[in-house]
Amino acid sequence: MTETTQPLHDQNVGEIAAQLPGATGVFRRFGIDFCCHGDVSLTEAAYQRKLNIIELETALQALDPAAAPQAPRETTALIDHIQTRYHEVHRRQIPELIELSRKVEAVHAAHPNAPEGLADALQLIMGELEVHMKKEELILFPAMRRQAAGQLDAPITEMRHDHDAHGAFLERVAQITDDYTLPDGACRSWQALYAGAAQLKDDLMEHIHLENNVLFPRFEASA
Repeated sequence: MTETTQPLHDQNVGEIAAQLPGATGVFRRFGIDFCCHGDVSLTEAAYQRKLNIIELETALQALDPAAAPQAPRETTALIDHIQTRYHEVHRRQIPELIELSRKVEAVHAAHPNAPEGLADALQLIMGELEVHMKKEELILFPAMRRQAAGQLDAPITEMRHDHDAHGAFLERVAQITDDYTLPDGACRSWQALYAGAAQLKDDLMEHIHLENNVLFPRFEASA
């Protein structure tokens, strides 16, 4: 289980996600935001989502930590993992989704469930993410590599603020796509678009989680 003896329901979801391998998958299944709003207790998160806390705790307690893939724990290796697994992937996946979304929006413009505005939302987040990732790659991550521990509160606060905006983007995409729900008879392009958008959601949540809940606290004064 986790590294603390505090009951699961009293722990913050961000702490659980950081300490219990496989917990992020459970949180995604239950619709719990563990990345941008990981500072609430499991009990509060369950209340906000109108979930059964016992069912949620049971799912977490049933996890086999040895069976879940884990990101590297050493700081430099973790930074490398974030850059290769998430930064590089976002730079490939978002432009592809923009192109696919424009196609679906144009072909199915008359459909009442067409994802109108999705391509524009993706275009916006691509620009914001690129600026965000460049700041990390050119400024924050090199500073972290130079020191095994220390305080970098000001740039980290800025990155956390960016992450909040990324979370708002995910909420906007969920709204546009009706939570990635395909209409009856959706074409293959539409299916591919929503599958890709859902994967982007999972990737971006894991990306933010690793920074907010695992990497950043190592360099904050309150950690």
